[in-house]
Amino acid sequence: MPVVGTAGHVDHGKSTLIEALSGRDPDRWVEEKERGLTIDLGFAWADIGTSEVSFVDVPGHERYSKNMLAGIEAIDVALFVVAADEGWMPQSEEHLAVLDLLGVTRGVVALTKVDRVDDELADLAELEIGERLDGTTLQGSPVVRVSAPTGQGLDALRQTLDAALAGVGDGDHGRPRLWVDRSFSVPGAGTVVTGTLLGGAIEIDQRLTVLPGGHIGRVRGIQSHERTFPRLEPGRRAAVNLAGIDTEAVARGSMLGVAGHWRETSRIAAELRTARYVDELTDRGAYHLHVGSGAVPARLRLVDDNVALLDLATPLPLIVGDRFILRDTGRRLVVAGGRVLDPSPPRPRRLRAGVDALRMTLDEDTDHRAAALLDVRGRDTLENLSCDSGGGAPPDCIRAGRWAMTAAEAQNLGDVLAALVSRFHADNPLRPGIPSAEAASRLGVEPEILAVLVERSDELIADGASIRASSFSGVRTAEQEAAWSEARDRLLEAGSTAVPRVAELGIGPELVHSLVRDGELVRVSDDFVYLPVQIEELVSAIRDMDGSFTVSEFKDRSGLSRKYAVPFLEWADRTGITVRQGDSRRLR
Repeated sequence: MPVVGTAGHVDHGKSTLIEALSGRDPDRWVEEKERGLTIDLGFAWADIGTSEVSFVDVPGHERYSKNMLAGIEAIDVALFVVAADEGWMPQSEEHLAVLDLLGVTRGVVALTKVDRVDDELADLAELEIGERLDGTTLQGSPVVRVSAPTGQGLDALRQTLDAALAGVGDGDHGRPRLWVDRSFSVPGAGTVVTGTLLGGAIEIDQRLTVLPGGHIGRVRGIQSHERTFPRLEPGRRAAVNLAGIDTEAVARGSMLGVAGHWRETSRIAAELRTARYVDELTDRGAYHLHVGSGAVPARLRLVDDNVALLDLATPLPLIVGDRFILRDTGRRLVVAGGRVLDPSPPRPRRLRAGVDALRMTLDEDTDHRAAALLDVRGRDTLENLSCDSGGGAPPDCIRAGRWAMTAAEAQNLGDVLAALVSRFHADNPLRPGIPSAEAASRLGVEPEILAVLVERSDELIADGASIRASSFSGVRTAEQEAAWSEARDRLLEAGSTAVPRVAELGIGPELVHSLVRDGELVRVSDDFVYLPVQIEELVSAIRDMDGSFTVSEFKDRSGLSRKYAVPFLEWADRTGITVRQGDSRRLR
């Protein structure tokens, strides 16, 4: 069911025209009826021929531009209203700029109040409208002369709107999205929100999440045009009754969606286009970003021709291609509009290199969008790429668990990893390779990515929990073998009760590490290492102990001094030979 949104200057007869077409007054507030002035969004519906349509009526007064922008984004056709007795006015121009910047290409102009002017003045007004529309997305839109009080032209307007709506439809992409424009509580039912459903269907008992915030609620009821539905297809106005969510948690500007399909962002890269009455944008303005049904303060940073980074005061669930309006709060004026290029952009230098690719996929399918995002980012999770692209997955990429990489990124990371392994071998010639956890940390990647990099490399081999170069042997030199022979003799000579400290053995840390790894030495503490046969002797002394024993009792049995007994027993605790209970131990 298509949505028609009004636009135009204040007091040009938008609400009166909607009431004449639908039989329903879109003004809901007592103040609106008393003042004859639309303040907030109004809603109605009607059959206008072959179509039943929803009408969203927006305020025309400059003071309520924020409310106007909350209702105009999801429309299919613009009903642009210009009064024949006043002609083109300031808000006519700003509302046209909004429609143009949002890319609304279907429109019908209602030249209202023609009963108040003669044909010559109506002709002049229509001529001016055509000139004003030139160069915008509504260029060439039909103009219909109407008078709501007399009924003149209403049938022609219905027919023209019906023709403009031909072929309109919102595809079901399986990712429902409803920007909330009203939220209220109904006695006995609870929280009810309204908005235009886009992107996918919703149904009774479905669980939806509110963003920002993350509150999850269950769909208790669905209505559209006062009719109840068990399931509602996208492209319709909807009223959704939510269980489990307080009304305060779902304000205007919130979005309903399925958890896991959307993620919030506080920074976006966007393509910008200024309104035709604006010369240029600067980084120094105070701006609000209007997207969906809400608005948030935004800080602008221009990074390239018509490309900017926007930092948002409140995180929003945005995807590639989302359209928005930028309003200068100081001048209280719509100054630009644009589309999201990347909801989670990389550094500006990398972004600049990928801007053209991102632009080219704005109107492509979601898989192409995901591929463009990956090209710019180099690597990211498949979940992030899906959320940011609107459900896509890059078709040609290197996958590593939940991660995706471009071939160029994998090559670059592989080169860095190879250099890292080479340096590690140079610094640690007797170790089998760099520990995988250390390599992943220094490279800044996940273990799944590291495994793929090693698998793709002809130069690297995964060796247990380490990564080594395929050419690395790790063989000890003759000098190292000689030093080890001498150290072994000293250990044997000293016996198990009085081994020298490691620093006194004349073998360096790398050789010690190699000997411990190969099982030729056992490191008990930072200061002491033992030969395996000496360890067996001392463990036998523990096994000879009767029940639990103290350090002193073990000293007497083993012949060790306290300097040796304490670190040995602590090693026995760590390796599971003994169990400590207060000041005593027992054999496990």
